[in-house]
Amino acid sequence: MKILLDTHAFLWWISDDPRLGQAARERIADHRNEVFLSVASTWELAIKVNLGRLAVSGDFETWLLSQLAGNRFEVLPILLPHVLALTRLPPHHKDPFDRILIAQAIGETMTFLTADAHIAQYPVEVVW
Repeated sequence: MKILLDTHAFLWWISDDPRLGQAARERIADHRNEVFLSVASTWELAIKVNLGRLAVSGDFETWLLSQLAGNRFEVLPILLPHVLALTRLPPHHKDPFDRILIAQAIGETMTFLTADAHIAQYPVEVVW
């Protein structure tokens, strides 16, 4: 199974936050699954670090690369078909980061791990 993590799911996984749902934990922990973090999420995280809304140990690049490698997460690039799909998404969700993640999950036929209830309105498998 191919899984795309929402940004908060990534943060809650690496910090062992109890807000991460049990089903989501099991999917991430299952080594048979391919787990992805979108470039969109890395961009969102970088913005939060720059604004002082997210603290990481050391510099952002080293921290992020260490988390990706240590958790066996793959990076999902943003491709032109993902961007083009945005025009076909209904406006259930306004956040541009969430919209590109939704488009990626749909376009790549991935299960999306998110606590965001609005995303279930889209034609994508959501697990939490």
